[in-house]
Amino acid sequence: MKERQLEIIEAAGRILTSSGVKGLTIKNLAKEMQFSESAIYRHFHSKEDIIVAMLNYLADSMDELLAKAVRPDDTPENNLSSLFRNRLDFFKKRPHFVVAVFSDGLMEESECINESIFKVMNVMKKHLIPIIREGQQKGVFTNTVSTEELIHVIMGTFRLQKLKWRMAGFKFDLKKDGEKRMRSLLLLIKEK
Repeated sequence: MKERQLEIIEAAGRILTSSGVKGLTIKNLAKEMQFSESAIYRHFHSKEDIIVAMLNYLADSMDELLAKAVRPDDTPENNLSSLFRNRLDFFKKRPHFVVAVFSDGLMEESECINESIFKVMNVMKKHLIPIIREGQQKGVFTNTVSTEELIHVIMGTFRLQKLKWRMAGFKFDLKKDGEKRMRSLLLLIKEK
């Protein structure tokens, strides 16, 4: 992604955060960036292209970040915690990505946007599966529930946390709240 495209995505994120999907127009984006509308169109063909690029950038960034968070020589419990700490750090610094994933009406915009949101979810799943499986094989995490079901519980917990953070206007400490969620999850999924 070119630097100018990243600037456009960041500006689109600010608009999504302040005005929602309806406020994200090429006209408003051009005004936010102090560009002409034609300058925006040189980089993206439509609002949909901008949103898809934002979500794909999120997926790629998360994939890279999460790959670095996991250490093969560490315990499944520590790797799971590290995965979520890094993810929470990322979103705390870039709340507009939370808005992009949870914007009302965004999923009704297009199939391409839905596919990009699904791609973001699959990146998380890709990094969780080996950690949960290893934890189950080593008797650290429960085997009474399948790996797939544990992943749904874990991802759902943190998805709800980010949604609450967005709905609260980003007012509470995402990392502090995330640590509580992680401790609670570990209590639930650890083998007794």
